[in-house]
This record gives sequence, structure tokens and C-alpha cells, in this order.
Amino acid sequence: MKRVLFLVLISFCWADRHARNSTLHHDRIIHVHAEDDPRLYVEVEQTKVISYRGGNATLPCKFLHDSVNSGSPSHKIRIKWTKLTSDYLKEVDVFVSMGHHKRSYGSYQGRVYLQGASENDASLIITDITLEDYGRYKCEVIEGLEDDTAVVSLDLQGVVYPYFPRLGRYNFNFYEAQKACQDQDSIIASFDQLYDAWRSGLDWCNAGWLTDGSVQYPITNPREPCGGKHTVPGVRNYGYRDKDKGRYDVFCFTSNFKGRFYYLIHPTKLTYDEAVQACINDGAQIAKVGQMYAAWKLLGYDRCDGGWLADASVRYPISKPRRRCSPNEAAVRFVGYPDKKHKLYGVYCYKA
Repeated sequence: MKRVLFLVLISFCWADRHARNSTLHHDRIIHVHAEDDPRLYVEVEQTKVISYRGGNATLPCKFLHDSVNSGSPSHKIRIKWTKLTSDYLKEVDVFVSMGHHKRSYGSYQGRVYLQGASENDASLIITDITLEDYGRYKCEVIEGLEDDTAVVSLDLQGVVYPYFPRLGRYNFNFYEAQKACQDQDSIIASFDQLYDAWRSGLDWCNAGWLTDGSVQYPITNPREPCGGKHTVPGVRNYGYRDKDKGRYDVFCFTSNFKGRFYYLIHPTKLTYDEAVQACINDGAQIAKVGQMYAAWKLLGYDRCDGGWLADASVRYPISKPRRRCSPNEAAVRFVGYPDKKHKLYGVYCYKA
């Protein structure tokens, strides 16, 4: 009889261990531990949080631990948040908390803190979000010899756009591409961002760098010069290229901005230098390409006048397609890189 009872108990423990996260009456989660079970668990309510530049976000993270067997009452729990790089080869310290000792790192200083809604809440609040905050974050909780982790993604509302310099297409190595996006109030797009843009209709036949060092391009309308007329739509992948020697365009990403983007009403058309000065005289600065794309995509900005931008290109944003402006699609229209000293256009300004 004792042998039968022992087998029943073992069977019960095994079954309950493999159904650990099942919900019972009154939404209670019951954990039954075997001798070698971990006594600390980290879990997240959602794996992706969406915010925008300048906003706030709460990255959820909670931990459950066996307080009976976790050691003395004074045993301290260490909570550590890190950001994962796109290739997962490195982690960037964000925030560490242990008892009353708390520390934030790098660009996160003064912008991150724990939510602390309960004693087992390790959720991280990020304020005044920047473009660089986009990515995957790891929540790690350590208690003595026990530890567990979970990963949460921070996504940003924004827009992806292709970019190439005045020299022409396929002139950036990876590091030049990074700087080019930064100069236009943007960052290099991730694959996920490019993929989402492709799903929203982005079609571009020139390959560009992405943040993980790969080179890809999105095709919604297959055609011969872009991988073949009879291929399926998708994001074409050139693979990982030499970051120093490879030469391609780049896909940039930008989000909301705090300020005013506008077309300057001026009595005459302007050369590039005159356009820069005209914005300064208006208490502003000449707008950047990323600011035009953000105003177009996120604010619905629409203007059928070509105007200078900071990189000496001439563009104009169309949200409502119409004849003579952009008859077939809403888009930021690219006029080119005209002669800066002799060609005359309007100008787009940005006032912070």
C-alpha cells in the first residue's frame, strides 16, 4: 500500500511541474517544486511595448520566488536591466537595483527607474525616449544562487526611408551610413523596422545597410532589375557585408519630434546658402530629411513645393496624391541634389 501511495505522489508532482503556469480557481498560479526545481521565476505580461520618441514606456517584468526556501529574511534581490545589441553578442548596462542601492548607466542616467508597484515588480520605466532606445531589453533577477531572465522589446512609432548621398548611390560603408542617418535626425533601421515598412508598402530597388550589418531592400512590385519579374514580393537579402569595404545605400528610421516643421513663406526662391540663412533669420534652422519624413508620415504634412533641406537635397512631402504633385501615391518626392549656388528653390525649416 505504501508503495502505491508513493507512486501516486510522484505522478502528481510530475504532472503539476509540467503544468506549472496553468491557472486554477480564482486565477491563482500554484507552483509545486521538485527537489531540483528553480525557486525563482521571471515573467513578462507582454513581450513588446510600443512608444515614440519623447514619450515614456514601461517594460514589464515580475518575479516569483519561494520565500520559504530563499534564505534569511535579509537576503537581497538584485535586479538588472541590460539592452541587447542587434547581434546579441554584447549587452549594454541600463539599470541595476539591489536594496536601497540603485544605478543607471550611460545615456539612460536620470531617465530610468523601477516601477515598484509591488515587492515583486521589476518593471522598468524609461522616460523621454530617444531613437537609440529602440531595441530588446533583458530583465534579470538574481537571488543568491538562483537567477532568471526575460526579454522585452521596445518598439517606436515612426517611419523608415531610403537614403543615399550627393555622390550618388552605393557610396556608404556601414559607419558612414550610421553617421548619415544621425545627421538627418535618424538612426539606421533594424530588419524588423524595414520588414514592417515593407508590409506597409515600401518598395525600393536599391540595397541599403541595416543596423545588424546586413544589406537588404524591400520589394512589393517584383520587376526585372529588382530580383526578377516572376519572383515573390519580399525583403531581398544580400547577407552580412564587410562594414569597412562594402558600399551601399542605407535605410534610416525616425520618429516623432518636439518642434515645428514648416515651409518658409519667402518672397523669392533661394540658393542653398540663402535658404540656410532664411531659416536662421526666422529663428529656426534648415530642416533635415528625417524631420520631413516624420512630418509627412506621422503628421500628414502635405506641400507641393520643392524646398531645400539640410543635406542640400530638394524634396517635398505629399500626403494627398494629386496631378502634378504625386499622382499615384503619398510619398516624399525627391527632386535631387541641385547646384547649390545657382539653382533656386523654397526651403523647409525646423523650429525646436
